[in-house]
Amino acid sequence: MSIIDEVIELKKARRAVILAHNYQRGEVQDIADYVGDSFGLSQKAVDCEAEVIVFCGVDFMAESAAILNPDKIVLNPAPEAGCPMARMITAADVKMLKNKYPGAEVVCYVNSSAEVKAESDVCCTSSNAIKVVNSLKGDEAIFVPDRNLAHYAQKFTSKRIHAWQGYCPTHHLITAGDVLVAKMEHPGAEVIVHPECRPEVVDMADGVFSTDGMIKYAKNTGKDLIIGTESGIIHRLMKENPGIRYYPLSPYAVCPNMKMNSLETVRDSLRYMKTRIVIPENIRTRAKKALDRMLEVGR
Repeated sequence: MSIIDEVIELKKARRAVILAHNYQRGEVQDIADYVGDSFGLSQKAVDCEAEVIVFCGVDFMAESAAILNPDKIVLNPAPEAGCPMARMITAADVKMLKNKYPGAEVVCYVNSSAEVKAESDVCCTSSNAIKVVNSLKGDEAIFVPDRNLAHYAQKFTSKRIHAWQGYCPTHHLITAGDVLVAKMEHPGAEVIVHPECRPEVVDMADGVFSTDGMIKYAKNTGKDLIIGTESGIIHRLMKENPGIRYYPLSPYAVCPNMKMNSLETVRDSLRYMKTRIVIPENIRTRAKKALDRMLEVGR
């Protein structure tokens, strides 16, 4: 029996659903029931009727699923897969910011720990950050932890954003020089980038999208695309819209943590029911309020 057959059999026996982020290895995306960005995966975790959720991503994603689904078993096949940006801020840092900017609501990018979410007023993803910021009642917002996403959102709101200085190391590797070289090497191709990229990279792009936004854009353009985000998304782009060419904006835009999941880790997670994510209730209920508010705002 192949590993894929084992996964299918175990999934059925466990009444499980497999969720995978767009940055996962191609073979992991192919065995998933749903592949998407952080927002779509959050929605799917709530809507699915499975008893077990196997979350293929990095640690904060499995945590978010566990926060939203206390009655379901949430498994993280690669618990060692952390998010460097999420680890750039702590709950104590958020408390300090709230004391520094009293009255400002805290907008927390989902790329953060459960403890940080619990200290926040509302979460956001790259696809709805602007909408979330504009939904705030006050004139000021504290935005954690991604300074680049905060900078992007600031362009589309009159509210003053106080940004924490975190960033995604993988997206930060993409430079303005990469954009210039890619445009010269692939004339006629459009450059689309993720808002986690440096501001100067965002300014040079033809379009700025979340990962699911990139998928949708690719379906509606007839032009070849230069992709400015983690390279794992190109697997899904080629699979769902093979009619155009895709070029990575940087060959170095690979998140090693996102690549820690494999067919073997997914199989073993289902076989041995590991590693279960359990969030302390006093943290989970507070973090859930911030995630629920995000889901209410929508994309």
